[in-house]
Order: sequence, then C-alpha cells, then structure tokens
Amino acid sequence: MMIESMISAVLQVMLFSVLPFIWWFCTAKKEQSFLTWLGFQKPIIMDKGRFALFFVLSSVVLVVPNTALILFYIDRSLVAANQFAGLGLAGVIPALFYAIIQTGLSEEILFRGFLLKRLAKSFGFHVGNLLQSIVFGCVHGAMLWSALPVLVILLVVLSTGLAGYVMGWLNERIAGGSIVASWSLHSIVNLIAASLFMFKF
Repeated sequence: MMIESMISAVLQVMLFSVLPFIWWFCTAKKEQSFLTWLGFQKPIIMDKGRFALFFVLSSVVLVVPNTALILFYIDRSLVAANQFAGLGLAGVIPALFYAIIQTGLSEEILFRGFLLKRLAKSFGFHVGNLLQSIVFGCVHGAMLWSALPVLVILLVVLSTGLAGYVMGWLNERIAGGSIVASWSLHSIVNLIAASLFMFKF
C-alpha cells in the first residue's frame, strides 16, 4: 500500500500542476520562477500569536463540520480517507503521503497557488478568494454528486467552500502570500480525517 500511495500522490501533484505550469510558462516565466509564482516561499508572519490562533481556530472550523458530515450524512465508504479504515499504525505512512502530498499539496497548488492568485490579480483578493472557494467546494460536491441527496451535496459544497476560503485568507492575509501555510493546515486536517478511519473512531 505504501508504494501505491507514493505513486498516486506524485501522479496527482503532477496532474494538478499541468494547467498552472502551462499558464506560468505562457504568461510569467520571464518574471519569476514557477514555485515563487505559486507562492512556495517561507511564510512572512508579522504577528506569530495571531497566526497561531488563526491556525488553531481554522483547524477546528475545518475539522468539526466535515467530521459531522461524515458521521451523520455521508456513507463512510464514499470518503477518500476510507482507504485507511481499520489499518491502525500500518496506515500511518500511506496516510501521510495521502494527506500531505496527494491532497494537501496538489489541491493547494491548483486552488490557492494558481486559481486564487490569478483571480485576486484580476478581481481583487475578496472576490478572488470567494470565487476560488466556490470552485473548491463545487469540485468536492461534484465528486459525490451521483451518490448523495442534493441537500447533503449542498452541505459538502458549503463546508469545503468554507475550508477553501479560510485557507485562502490564511495565505494571503496572514502568511504573506505563502501557500505553505494552507498546505500545512490542509495536510493536518486531512491527516486527522485519515486517522479517524485508521483507528476506527
């Protein structure tokens, strides 16, 4: 399972990087490197206490509604983290690849590194962040479209859209434009979800 997790994680990062790379290559390669253009830089944190508080509160805000959805509305077999169900400690390394690379890194590259930054440049931060969070939520809802009632799909879109908005705010308003902040938060939230399945909570 570990090799499969590694391969799957790398392939997803590559897939999610194709459009951003083409866009960068055609529009910005002379201005800055691809990684800088995406926001791969050390976070610039002026107020570490504010950052820590926002990070912890964001973790709670992201974990609680999504956990409630899984517990009360969504068949657990439909959740990506279900692949770790009952594995216990044997699932730790694959779950790390899943949480940090496959979902955390790939989604942050596409949604906060590429989409948010391009939309914010065109429409300003507030509109850009709202638009990317709507797209983020809708993509997650679309993945479950055929398996869940419309009301539950709407809850999925709202909860993941909120997550996208919070992560965009964290990057651009608290961490100086670095996607490392949202990548860390996204990875922690996904690792918590995977752990709940691994240890059958």
